[in-house]
Order: sequence, then C-alpha cells, then structure tokens
Amino acid sequence: MNTVAATPSYGSDETGLVCGFVFAPGGSGRAVGSAEADAWLREVADKEKREFIWLHFNAAHVAAEKWLRAHLDLSEAFFEALREGSRSTQIEHADGTLVAVLNDVIYDFSFAESSQVSTLWLSVDERRLISVRRQPLRSLDRLRMAVKGGETFPSPLALLVHLLGDQSEVLTQIVRKSTAKVDSIEDTFLAGRLELKRAGLGSLRRDLVRLQRLLAPEPAALFRLLNRPPAWMQEQDTLDLRQSTEEFSVAIRDMAGLQERIKLLQEEIATRISEQTNRSVFVLTTVTVLALPINMIAGLFGMNVGGVPLAQHSHGFWIVVALVLAFTAVAGWLAFRKRGG
Repeated sequence: MNTVAATPSYGSDETGLVCGFVFAPGGSGRAVGSAEADAWLREVADKEKREFIWLHFNAAHVAAEKWLRAHLDLSEAFFEALREGSRSTQIEHADGTLVAVLNDVIYDFSFAESSQVSTLWLSVDERRLISVRRQPLRSLDRLRMAVKGGETFPSPLALLVHLLGDQSEVLTQIVRKSTAKVDSIEDTFLAGRLELKRAGLGSLRRDLVRLQRLLAPEPAALFRLLNRPPAWMQEQDTLDLRQSTEEFSVAIRDMAGLQERIKLLQEEIATRISEQTNRSVFVLTTVTVLALPINMIAGLFGMNVGGVPLAQHSHGFWIVVALVLAFTAVAGWLAFRKRGG
C-alpha cells in the first residue's frame, strides 16, 4: 500500500492559514478559510465595498509564504523581514503599507507561567491586516477570541490597536504575578528566614530582563510612527494607537521598576548571608585561637624526651594549667579586641 506523508499543519490549514476574518464596516468579523479569502481578495478592487480582512498565518508551515506571494501583493520588505527572522522591533512605511516586526509572549499550553518570547510579523494597509508567527502568541490568541466573541472593529488599524492593548495587558499580568512572588520572598526575608530559593529569584530577574530587552523598543517605534502616520490612517485610529502605546510604555516601566526591586532584594539577601558567614567564620577562628595555647603546650610537654620542665616538680601540673589559662586569656583578649576595633 502506498502512503503519502501529509504536511504537518501546526494548527493551520493546508495553506498555513491559522484563521481569517472579513469585517464589514461597523460589524463583527466573519470567519473565512483560504479559499474564501482568495475570492475576497480577487474582489478587493471594488472600492465601494468597504470591508477589510485579517489573515493570520503560521510561518512554520512550508506553504504559508508561497500562498502569501501568490495571492497578496505585499511589500518585499515584509518578506525580507520574514526570511531574516529578525527579533529586533521595527515599524516602517513600505510601498504604502506598514511593515512591523513585533515581539510577543508565547502562549504555552503546558506552562501557564511561560514568559518566552517569539516574533510576530505584520503588514497593515487600509483594507488588510496580515499577521505571521512561528509559535502561538498570547496577545494574538486574545485578539482572535475577541473577534470570535463578536467585538467590532472599524479598520485594520483598530485590530492592531487591540493587539497592542492585549500585549500591555499580558505584560501587566506578568508583572503582577512576578510582583506577588517577590512580595512573598521579601516577607520571608524580613521575617528573618533565609531559607530562600535565590536561584528562583535570579531566574525571575533574568526573565524580566529578557522580556524588557525584546519589548522595550516597541513604544519608541510606535511613537515614531505616530509622528509620521500614513495618509490612510484615521484620526481615531491615531488617538487609540497613541493611548495603547502609552499603556505599553507604562507596563515596560513597571517591569523595569520590578527588576530594580529584585536587584536590591538580591543585594540585601547577599549582604545578610555574608554577615552570617562572617559570624560563623569568627566563631570558628575564635575557637581555634582559644584552643591554640593548650594544643601547643600539650604538644611540648607531651614529648617523650629528657629535660621536660616541671616533670619532677610537685605542683608542675597546676603550673602548666595556669600557664595554659593565662595564654588562653591573652589570646581571647587579643581576638575580641581586634573584632571590637
């Protein structure tokens, strides 16, 4: 029997399309497949028809880029960014469209606390929003659920604004959960219990640093876009985009503040542990110093040779004990005097 290996879909259809929606002006999105999307795109030349479309593709599917090239006249800058796989945030004008490379948190179905980041490529114009990703993303999943829930969008930029708002909400949730963890660790530390998982605190800080490094350039790129918006961008879309950008900037600043707090907490914990270590070392040193006279004198008087002093003296033992106590007292006084100084 001959068997034909099917191309894995990775949550998409045979063209790599994850989901597609056609929006009527002021209406909710109508789900479409790749065939319906192709038919709609062929009729897009009808200027009286003010519908717009959102197509979301999986870049891991081998057929996705082929379908995009065959059915959409997208800017070559979009395909270059897609091929490069760049994770550097950028938003630029290209051939009358907006080409954006954004970063978003991965939607991990196994680990709800996942904060790994993957790249999202976008092409936006007056009638189309094309999004491409390699891994499921939290913000995009929230946007898709909103569309399926019947939320209305007046333009493709309104979808982008909603996506950016979802990004800031996801970041806010991450910061809130991370803050709760830091609060718990800080309470334990202030209670005087140092049985802390310092590795977990360091891992949390590394995750936040990585998120901030990848996501922080996004507000600046959006503000540059707002300073020179495309001609087809509506005034309300501009205002909404500015507001969502400011909210995203606030989330980034909160994340930076939490990183600084974790850094200070790590330094305080390290200082406390260093103090405990120093106290332990001092105790061991003191014990060693106090035991040194008796060890030295016992070693000298314990040698099995002739001429050992006080060997025949009737009070030799007590004389040696007195010497040991005297030397021990002097050693202890010197040790504690140096610590006090």
